[in-house]
Amino acid sequence: MNISFLVNITSKAWSLKILALLHTGTPGRQAPLLAACGASRSSFTASLNHLAELGLLERNPGHGHPLRPEFKLTLAGEIAASMAHRIIDIVPNDEAFDVIRRSWAVPVLAVTETPQRFSSIKTGLVGITDRALSQSLYLLEDHHWIKREIDVTERSPRPIYQAINTGKAINQAINLELSM
Repeated sequence: MNISFLVNITSKAWSLKILALLHTGTPGRQAPLLAACGASRSSFTASLNHLAELGLLERNPGHGHPLRPEFKLTLAGEIAASMAHRIIDIVPNDEAFDVIRRSWAVPVLAVTETPQRFSSIKTGLVGITDRALSQSLYLLEDHHWIKREIDVTERSPRPIYQAINTGKAINQAINLELSM
């Protein structure tokens, strides 16, 4: 799994939660997944369809009603679900889960294992805008998941960002899969 695929997975708010639930044995039918997820029906459906489009889920043939199909993880989905389960287990509460539901939070944590400048984070996350990166860094710093320090060794001082605390644990859970 590469970083662009991680960005793709996390682009829908409930994708990680759905994958983690399927990994832990929640039935692949829409009703139990929706109830366990706590998402709105439209957000849940968008995330479920997104995961199917990415090839992480597939319809389980012969099971479920045509309007309420049953889904199962594909081989690639099992790998992603394992990672999602590790990430969800690290998150201590609902407030913290709201942070990782944001589109760029998890990918930003994935690339900040070592101290990184803003520009190198942006380079590592193709497609992220300056504003989205700034907001993600601010949010993660506010929750003490990213540490911001000023590097004064260069001619013009620049901020350096690195994952810490819960952010470091999430980074390690992600990088375990990215290295495979």
